Amino acid sequence: MRKILLFCLLTASVAGAYAQRSDRSFVRKGNRMFEDSLFIKAEENYLKALDMNPELNEGYYNLGNAYTAQQKPNEAIEQYRKMANILEGKKRDLMDDPSASKKELDRCRQDLAKTYHNTGVVYHMCEQYDKAVESYKQALRNNPQDDETRYNMILAQRMLQQQQQQQNQQQDQQQQEQQQEQDQQEQQQQEQQQQEQQQQQQQEQDMSKENAEQILEAAMQDEKEVQERVQEQLIQAQPKKPLDKDW
Repeated sequence: MRKILLFCLLTASVAGAYAQRSDRSFVRKGNRMFEDSLFIKAEENYLKALDMNPELNEGYYNLGNAYTAQQKPNEAIEQYRKMANILEGKKRDLMDDPSASKKELDRCRQDLAKTYHNTGVVYHMCEQYDKAVESYKQALRNNPQDDETRYNMILAQRMLQQQQQQQNQQQDQQQQEQQQEQDQQEQQQQEQQQQEQQQQQQQEQDMSKENAEQILEAAMQDEKEVQERVQEQLIQAQPKKPLDKDW
């Protein structure tokens, strides 16, 4: 399996005709440092070159490479974006200029393709496959013959598909877990409601039994009192025994 092409260095070729000698010295020194894997030193020299000449295109590109080698993806992408913006503007100017040569326009497209390619590589390494695919497409629009970019794009598309499938599976699993949790909560609520209903019914039964006993007791008490009153009335109603006549 072929490996992803990490860098397509433009160190000495991009916009070389427009660079001043002092700027170029820092760029060349940075390139040597980069080749020796001294990426921090290379970064320092590219920054010095850009500080002297902010319009030095290759400085942004090479600085992006140095950041990529240091595993600083955000910084690298920012430099590649600056490079791409400059080259996109230059390409528009060349396309609008009837006197511009095809060779110069092709050269600009090639530089753009390499810039977008490296941008795609950084996104690829960060597993941001959707952005990687788009960057590779931009590169191929400027250089359709770049097989390395085409290979990287196909690989990123496959990885993006796998990533989306994994995300879908995770979403499905999360939904199932949420549904199970919801079902469990509903079941607990139902059980709690049943318990409350049973407790309420038991309380009502206890109250009914107690009320019945109280009513029965009250009725018995009333009956006793009635019987006592009747008995008392009966006693009072009996005729008095007359006294014997005194002879």
